[in-house]
Amino acid sequence: MMKINYKLFTALAFSSLLITSCDEGNAVVDDITSNTLRGAILRTVNVTSNELPIGVAEGFFGVELEIQDSENGNLVETVDVYANFRDNTPDNGKGATTTDVLVGTVPKSTFTIGEFGLPRFGYEITLPELLSGTGVAESEIDGGDEFRVRFELVLSDGRKYSFAQNSGTLTGSFFASPFLYTATIVCPPSPPTSGDWIIDMVDAYGDSWNGASLTITLDGTAYEFLVDDAEATASTETLTVPSGSEVISIKFNSGAFDAEVQFTVTSANGNVILSQEAYSAADPVAGVELINYCIKNF
Repeated sequence: MMKINYKLFTALAFSSLLITSCDEGNAVVDDITSNTLRGAILRTVNVTSNELPIGVAEGFFGVELEIQDSENGNLVETVDVYANFRDNTPDNGKGATTTDVLVGTVPKSTFTIGEFGLPRFGYEITLPELLSGTGVAESEIDGGDEFRVRFELVLSDGRKYSFAQNSGTLTGSFFASPFLYTATIVCPPSPPTSGDWIIDMVDAYGDSWNGASLTITLDGTAYEFLVDDAEATASTETLTVPSGSEVISIKFNSGAFDAEVQFTVTSANGNVILSQEAYSAADPVAGVELINYCIKNF
């Protein structure tokens, strides 16, 4: 009688089942993968400018971007550009955010190939173009307000990808693909009013500014102001700004007890340019430009 090796038979059967299962499993994975729609991203290569100086014709928002998709960027036909305005100084205008408006389109014909073999393009838009596109009047903007520029990829099959389809993975440092950028409105330095500028200084404790001071720089020449007498409570000094002066800046230099420092700077036309109260919520910021150049009649 022939004997059957059941152990060998069982092992062969099990091996055959594993091979069949793996083949079927791979087929399912391959089917899912082949039928999965992959999207597209817009990687930030370089932000060339994100400040918009008021009244400066050459000011612009600019960025260089790279397109990535499952066919090395070939799926993207155009890039639509939208913008809106956020008023961060509502006391002088709307105090709201406008709706997105199409302000430009980048066609595929303008793409160039970057160092990684993927399409790239640069985009620039000026402050006047943003104002015109969003319908915002120049009188409604001020330093600290923002324009937000959003890019949308339009694929050859009609799909679109932008900020709404984004995720934390894409916006992170690896992909750097936010689709949405902020351009801040800034006030360029203004020529100072000629005449006597008054610097009123107080030490709340009455024992000088303890090493703190104000540095006022006028056309490259620095002048230092402080309460330096150990028993002094206050001091008032004058800086005469000559006619034809072009640039003035004011910075605070930190001392031992900055919370006790109080000062007011009044320009020659009587406008208070700076005002710092002692024991306020925040000490004066050291080393930072303190003048708000958007003050009217500076």
